Amino acid sequence: MKMKKVFLVVFLACLLAVTLGLGVTATIYGLVKGSEAREADADSIEVMAESIEQIKTYTQVELDTLLEEERHKSADLARGDVLTELKNGLLNGSSTVETLRTFYPNDLVLVSGGKYHFVPIKEELKKNSYLEENLVFDENGFANYYENGSLVSYKGIDVSKFQGKIDWNKVAEAGVDFAFIRVGYRGYGEEGRLVTDVTYEDNIKGANAAGVHAGVYFYTQAITEAELLEEVDLVLQEIAPYKIDCPVVFDVEKVSGKGRMNAISVEERTNFAVLFCEKIKEAGYKPMIYLNMEMGALLLDLSRLEEYDKWFAYYNPNFYYPYAYDVWQYSDSGVVSGIPEKVDLNISFKPLWE
Repeated sequence: MKMKKVFLVVFLACLLAVTLGLGVTATIYGLVKGSEAREADADSIEVMAESIEQIKTYTQVELDTLLEEERHKSADLARGDVLTELKNGLLNGSSTVETLRTFYPNDLVLVSGGKYHFVPIKEELKKNSYLEENLVFDENGFANYYENGSLVSYKGIDVSKFQGKIDWNKVAEAGVDFAFIRVGYRGYGEEGRLVTDVTYEDNIKGANAAGVHAGVYFYTQAITEAELLEEVDLVLQEIAPYKIDCPVVFDVEKVSGKGRMNAISVEERTNFAVLFCEKIKEAGYKPMIYLNMEMGALLLDLSRLEEYDKWFAYYNPNFYYPYAYDVWQYSDSGVVSGIPEKVDLNISFKPLWE
């Protein structure tokens, strides 16, 4: 009986060693050899020998091989889980890039130039603290942001000649607090002609008269510092006669297709943004930079633009983009009373006119 107890202890020890990944290089005979074995009689030793034959022992190499096989099985299971999650995301209507974002929380995942980009999020840059549970869309499609049950956001639009003739009194009655009005742009082509928006004057006068807080934006295609300064001069000339209590915005987005500014470097594009903002600030106005995910992740050096307010364009109802911004353009197909065409909708998380 005593010998059987020893055998059982040895058997369990070996089994535990295999489970925990410990190397078992000794044979059972060696483990039972000792004082207990010397006290056993011949019959007990014969019974134990028969039992030992049924126990498999492992060298370290054999055990490592078994563990590697188990790791592969686990990896296959994990890969299956990932593929299932990818499949479910796509079946539920998420785009490929939206589905990929759930697997890369430390990167900005986006598509640009026909490629997927995984851009590490820079911890040193200022972040926003917006919470999706505080965001509510009303029956008119406007986004509203609440904190502790109180509304803390402001409704906005941005307009150009593409919105047609606007009845600004109806816009104000619809609850619009502010508007960014396109003051002008530079053409995409080689000539890069400067143009004042044909509806700018009517729009800025209408917004001022209706009590809608107004800012302006200029769509740049400058490729030299001299061109950038021409753009600044045009903007300052056009806004001088009117009430501009919201920011003057530098729209630096990339053109789809062949834009004359598309080929400039990150450094050059950032230099232009800084120069524009500084000139606007020197003239007594509040500068702001308009950007989207591509610009923020790949085409601007945000570390040099931290001091300037941002207007961010992103047409998904979530706060995926981590960096700081004050205005969010969340739709390009809004319907607002007094505006005959679809219009961009914006939300500001602070009063831009203060």
